[in-house]
Amino acid sequence: MNSIFRFCCLNLYSFLLLFLSFLIVVVPLFRIAAWFLIPQIALCAYVLVQSVRLFSTWRDKKIKYGILMGRNKDEFRPETFEPFMQMPCGGLLAKVVLKDLGKSSEYGNLLRFRPSFWDSLKMNFVPQKTVIYINEDLA
Repeated sequence: MNSIFRFCCLNLYSFLLLFLSFLIVVVPLFRIAAWFLIPQIALCAYVLVQSVRLFSTWRDKKIKYGILMGRNKDEFRPETFEPFMQMPCGGLLAKVVLKDLGKSSEYGNLLRFRPSFWDSLKMNFVPQKTVIYINEDLA
């Protein structure tokens, strides 16, 4: 897979937030009332900061991509995808890795690791951090 296409695919949510921030700015709320301009700029700035934060995780995504490719290049091991499927952007990472491995059809089997909508909604009320430990079994 082309590295530019991989960058675009793994940063899909970042691009969506960037586009949303531009949409927020384009809406002419100041014509309704001038004081709408302040919350509009604040909302745009918040969404733009979130987009930049997601773009800044690119180096981390490349490392995780390398880990998954290293663990699954000889044989497909679905359990290695479990921590990634529980992250919001992990599904995109799993799709890209499976596409590069030529096993795109296995994504349906990995969906069992993804929490349900209600469970993920409950988990997102409490900040979480996913930590991946790198073992020497990468080779």
